[in-house]
Amino acid sequence: MNQNILKQYSILVEFLGKALGPDYEVVLHDVSDYTNSIVAIANGHVSGRTIGAPMTNLGLTVISDKSYKDIDYKINYNGISKDQRLLRSSTLFIKDENEELVGMLCINFDDKRYVDLSNQILKLCHPDELIEKNSTYESINSILDDETESFPDSIAEVTNTVLNKILSKNNIPIERLTQDERLKVVDILNQKGIFMLKGAVSEVAKQLRCSEPSIYRYLNKLNKDKENSQE
Repeated sequence: MNQNILKQYSILVEFLGKALGPDYEVVLHDVSDYTNSIVAIANGHVSGRTIGAPMTNLGLTVISDKSYKDIDYKINYNGISKDQRLLRSSTLFIKDENEELVGMLCINFDDKRYVDLSNQILKLCHPDELIEKNSTYESINSILDDETESFPDSIAEVTNTVLNKILSKNNIPIERLTQDERLKVVDILNQKGIFMLKGAVSEVAKQLRCSEPSIYRYLNKLNKDKENSQE
């Protein structure tokens, strides 16, 4: 049943990609396989992804915290492409008759061409002062400080993106992590759904500079602590 639903949406992906034009990337995610999540994509040059790319950091978080149960879509949030271009993103949560998540239909708009054209026109009527006063675009650095969606094409990229945000936010250098700090990082990664990806344990262990058994021990401890708190 779910595959029939996704098949219909895959046709919509192709249609929207052609109808909206090359500045709009349209993506269909199948939530039954987080590691090879993308099953259809149009205008993939916008983010640089292809079919078989993994679920995004935002998608994993939505699935992990089940926030999709309370909303049907999320619109006009920030995304960052691999070459640091700001994208305007929106996601429709595709659900079955039991309100369980089946997939996600995402549209990512790259407005760079329009911004460049707008700036050129403004320069004709007034110098840089006018552009600076009327600019509504935040710097990439300030946007990256928010819960921004990135668009990886590998597990390593997903893990690295989320891990870097956690470490920079908490001002923790990897080489000086204590065992308790590693546990804290693993806890946050777990809450964000990173470990739903196949191979994530190995990738996190590599990036945290510890062994895979250590990551499993952290996860077991977190699960036991959670069970004890619920008793």
